[in-house]
Amino acid sequence: MAGVTFAELDALSTEDLRERAFALARRRRDVRFFWSVLRHLPHADDVEKLDGSPNSVGPTIDEAVALWREFTGHGYDDETEPLLRAAFIDYLLSHDAA
Repeated sequence: MAGVTFAELDALSTEDLRERAFALARRRRDVRFFWSVLRHLPHADDVEKLDGSPNSVGPTIDEAVALWREFTGHGYDDETEPLLRAAFIDYLLSHDAA
């Protein structure tokens, strides 16, 4: 879906935005995107302690998604949700696909 607007994306739920952004990042094999959004989560310090930082050869998209599921198992909190929404929307707009 090319040519999507900010307003169209902003009308979506955070989970819909996440699904679209994650699907696009998977297609693009963009592991850096996954690791960047993990840093917005309350347990971001745990991500920093991992041996596989986005600059190393080790991390994979599947590992990043597994951490995402672990850290967001009970949904989004009020503090991080706006940051995550902005990151998802920015990623989708900057790659002109949703």
